[in-house]
Amino acid sequence: MKQPSEMPENSFISDRILANTKRIVQENQIRFQKKFGQNFLIDAHVLAKITAAADLHGDETVIEVGPGIGTLTQELAEGAEKVIAIEIDRHLAEVLKTTLAAYPNVTVLNQDVLGVDLQQVREMCADGPVKMVANLPYNITSPLVMKVLEEAPFVSELVLMVQEEVARRMQAQAGTKDYGSLSVAVQYYAQADIAAFVPLNCFYPRPKVGSCVIRLKRLDQPAVDVESEEIFFSVVRAAFNQRRKTLLNSLSNGLSERFSKDQIQKTLAAAGVDSARRGETLDTKEFAMIANILYNDYCSAQDTMEETT
Repeated sequence: MKQPSEMPENSFISDRILANTKRIVQENQIRFQKKFGQNFLIDAHVLAKITAAADLHGDETVIEVGPGIGTLTQELAEGAEKVIAIEIDRHLAEVLKTTLAAYPNVTVLNQDVLGVDLQQVREMCADGPVKMVANLPYNITSPLVMKVLEEAPFVSELVLMVQEEVARRMQAQAGTKDYGSLSVAVQYYAQADIAAFVPLNCFYPRPKVGSCVIRLKRLDQPAVDVESEEIFFSVVRAAFNQRRKTLLNSLSNGLSERFSKDQIQKTLAAAGVDSARRGETLDTKEFAMIANILYNDYCSAQDTMEETT
């Protein structure tokens, strides 16, 4: 932990980072694009928080998303064996060739991370553990997190700069105002912990909302055993799509193409869940219990249909 006596040094380094950022922006005529969420990190203390949360070792690969002009990338390259930086902005990808010229262990991919084949990225990684670090555009946070958790089991941890509201939702527990489908989905795969709250003045230009650094540490196994992930996540989505309705009504409406209201009611009774409850009161285990009963009933119905045909 930084000592009070070190704070002036942090302030001096931050001033230097800001001056360097402004110089690079001016020299390269960088125009900030809102659609890419381009807010460059300029605070030395926050950079240290991110690298500490990432807990890098010499044999690891870091997949960085949104490197910008490479300020954080340089810090990551100092601690990891390899950094694969994915930057969607073609102009910034060219700028990175200069700002990262001293780091041969960095590879820059000029691609949209949401369209990247993560298995191909895996082939570019070193043999050790793989982590993802990102200062994310807020509009892609949820889809990217779920893409990585679902499609890239080789990524053991994610350290992400995200909107504060989204970070709170990722780690929220049942019964709280921030708890929702994203909470359940993330916590099915990972342990979520907020590592730092980040003020607006830590970025250039300043964003309009506060940010957090959140660490998602992948679980060795999913948090609960489910017979069908497809049905499990369908149940979760249905439960939160109509938050003001009772669980019976929200599930009946959201799952109507596959299950009748009577089936839902019997399932809730079998799971010992009051049908008058609302989705935000259920924990992950209760969602799994409901989904597994529905799955088994669905399989039994399919078997019966096959026997009669």
